[in-house]
Amino acid sequence: MEILYNEIPAGVGSKGKIRLTGEDERKLLLNGARWAVERGYGAVSDLERIESGGCIEGANPDVISQKAYERGRAQQGTLGSGNHFLEIQHVDEIYDKNAADEMGLFHGQITIMIHTGSRGFGHQVCTDFLEVMEKAAVKYRIDLPDKELACAPFNSPEAQDYLAAMRAAANYAWANRQCITHWIRETFQRVFMASPRDLGISLIYDVAHNIAKIEEHTVRGKKMKLIVHRKGATRAFPPGHPELPDIYKRIGQPVLIPGDMGRASFVLLGTEKAMAETFGSTCHGAGRVMSRHQAIRQAKGRSIWREMEDMGIIVRSAGRGTLAEEMPEAYKDISNVVDVTHNAGISKKVARLRPLGVVKG
Repeated sequence: MEILYNEIPAGVGSKGKIRLTGEDERKLLLNGARWAVERGYGAVSDLERIESGGCIEGANPDVISQKAYERGRAQQGTLGSGNHFLEIQHVDEIYDKNAADEMGLFHGQITIMIHTGSRGFGHQVCTDFLEVMEKAAVKYRIDLPDKELACAPFNSPEAQDYLAAMRAAANYAWANRQCITHWIRETFQRVFMASPRDLGISLIYDVAHNIAKIEEHTVRGKKMKLIVHRKGATRAFPPGHPELPDIYKRIGQPVLIPGDMGRASFVLLGTEKAMAETFGSTCHGAGRVMSRHQAIRQAKGRSIWREMEDMGIIVRSAGRGTLAEEMPEAYKDISNVVDVTHNAGISKKVARLRPLGVVKG
């Protein structure tokens, strides 16, 4: 955990080991995880195990602000802060052996889960376009019921520019996770003095959340193209779906639902029922029961890292504040949340993963 913490930059404003030129960054925004693989960060075989092959078409680097470029240049290959994490886990329960076998999961196996996104780059894209959308709503005379809302008509220049910028941010995120995956492999190789093949470190799946995608769904018996915005949600496509790679066509799309750092995370599969009822979506995580400020107040006088160690979980963090914000009690029990999605049929359980070590920003 110590070496992983030193190898994967984490925390607010953390800077990575990759130094991007302006031209590099433009290529990254267009090509996503493909950009990373072309530069030696991982293998070509990883790409078929990433949503959209690690690159969503239609990104446009020309609509990105200079400030977003500046924020993104130093943060590629970093974990960030808040609820982002890198976790070493072990498989302690298998619910669907056939599906687990197809994914290469087995009882007692060590797994690694990464949760991070487009970092300050994506945050700046959002900030820039909120201002654009607020003006657009006035321009197109859209009456919004809440001051927290902002929008523009889909075919307007403002909306099209935003979609192109959001796709660039998604590509940045896929590249970011790919680089981190590569450094995790290198760390394991160094510590255990073995090759990735001998260690058996292969990617199961990389799936986005907080993304808007144009997809085809059946609405009232009619096939329609829709913009599906998954915020706090993740994709859950069923067996045979045309967007799935051949390796998962038979069983459906792997779904990753992380919990808090003290309890568990789950691997599930997408279902036909999700396509019928939730536009091929399921939940993304446990969800908070305490605000960050509440959690910090609750943790006052406590040593969260020591409590975690007493549970057999080694934690490394950029600061005490993050551990307080992210303590297990701040979140719903993931097992209850996952049982709801499983019993509702919108994703079905395959395996439960218990944490052994956690890196938090």
